[in-house]
Amino acid sequence: MVAGELILTAMSIPLSAFQIAGGIVLFLFALTMIFGESKPEEEVRLIGDHHETAIFPLAVPSIASPGAMLAAVLLTENARYSIAEQAQTYGVLLAVLILTCGLMLLAGPINRLIGNSGASVVSRVMGLILSSVAMTNLLTGLETYFALE
Repeated sequence: MVAGELILTAMSIPLSAFQIAGGIVLFLFALTMIFGESKPEEEVRLIGDHHETAIFPLAVPSIASPGAMLAAVLLTENARYSIAEQAQTYGVLLAVLILTCGLMLLAGPINRLIGNSGASVVSRVMGLILSSVAMTNLLTGLETYFALE
């Protein structure tokens, strides 16, 4: 969040191009959620032994996904948002991380409650919502990049 805009500026990448690329990557991720194998089934398939701990870091790329990075960079754009607004963004991101931590700690009981089929349905519905967010980012980036406002 702190260096994102500086890195893009140093590389002469406009924020709108980053928004377009982020929208495309986010859309591809959403498509795997909608049409691909659902996360719980995929993770169960990857675990050969219940003592295998390498499976747990697989959730980390979903938390620090391209969409999350895109949002962090766009919501802390220096020319658009004041320091107070950027501090609010930091606070909201911290709250989301705390909520995510709580939900990950409760993942076992939640999965037992909704079951694998419920988790699959939730994954597909969230994939559809995520694809809508991705298209919004893509279209907004295109509009900004080509000055179609």
